[in-house]
Amino acid sequence: MPALIAGDSVILRPNPLTPLSSMAFAQAAEAVGLPPGVLNVVLEAGVEGAQCLTTHPAVDLVTFTGSSAVGVQVAVQAAATLKRVQLELGGKSAQIFLPDAADKAPAAAVSICTAHAGQGCVLGTRIFVPEARKTELVEKAAAAVAALRQGYANDPDTQVGPVISANQVARCEHFVRLAVDHGGQVAAGGKRPAHLDRGYFFEPTVLDLPDNSNPAAQEEIFGPVASFIGYRDIDHAIEMANDSNYGLSGYVFGNDADVAFAVAQRVKSGAVHVNGALSSTFAPFGGIKASGVGHERGIEGMRMFQRLTVFSVTK
Repeated sequence: MPALIAGDSVILRPNPLTPLSSMAFAQAAEAVGLPPGVLNVVLEAGVEGAQCLTTHPAVDLVTFTGSSAVGVQVAVQAAATLKRVQLELGGKSAQIFLPDAADKAPAAAVSICTAHAGQGCVLGTRIFVPEARKTELVEKAAAAVAALRQGYANDPDTQVGPVISANQVARCEHFVRLAVDHGGQVAAGGKRPAHLDRGYFFEPTVLDLPDNSNPAAQEEIFGPVASFIGYRDIDHAIEMANDSNYGLSGYVFGNDADVAFAVAQRVKSGAVHVNGALSSTFAPFGGIKASGVGHERGIEGMRMFQRLTVFSVTK
């Protein structure tokens, strides 16, 4: 939408696994009489079209949302023609629960698992809690997550649906196995559900990790997996929160908002939310480090799709 508002023509190439939502935009463009060629939706099963868009000299800018690994490929392909890029990539966001708000941590695990089955780049899948209370909080989170109803989308009682593909199920299994191999414990879930023999399901999972170096704390899993990590003091929590290749989003919870905000200012991330979360058309959104380049939304997001020309006229 920002590209169209800025007056650009757009070629939208969706992920081959999720084409239907993009067709809805094409139908909307036709319904409102958008001139032919202004918005073009290209569906493909492979990558030939995507590679053409990122390398063709007629394309001025490439905006991509997806994994960090593919984002690097997009940037490399765009570099030969010096295209501008806007990349919204992966995340491994931290949630720091200060001692006076630690009781809220179990609910965070439920939110992760019920938000598109954990398939959200901004989800705070690293949950930092006081070390002295970690066992208690993990047990509460495990009980809450184990009680979630997992099933198909057409069942009104379903709280956690499937992940996108068989590969994604395998990825969840892989990182749970790595977590255990590196000293972590599975407090809830951790495998395919026995009662669902069709579909790409993975149980809502709570991991008890010994430290932030665990593979499950360092890599984006993109599934219903929440990891609990204990901290000694606030400095330790901030140090671990910043010990990540990613920097897309972050969260700090505390009963004193001023104290929580002071902690948030020390978290290195494109966005940090205090006692909640904000998603607004007017607030720019973008990551640092492996989480991306540039911004979406807000004035900064609009500027990504504009080009500055300086005219000097002498008469």
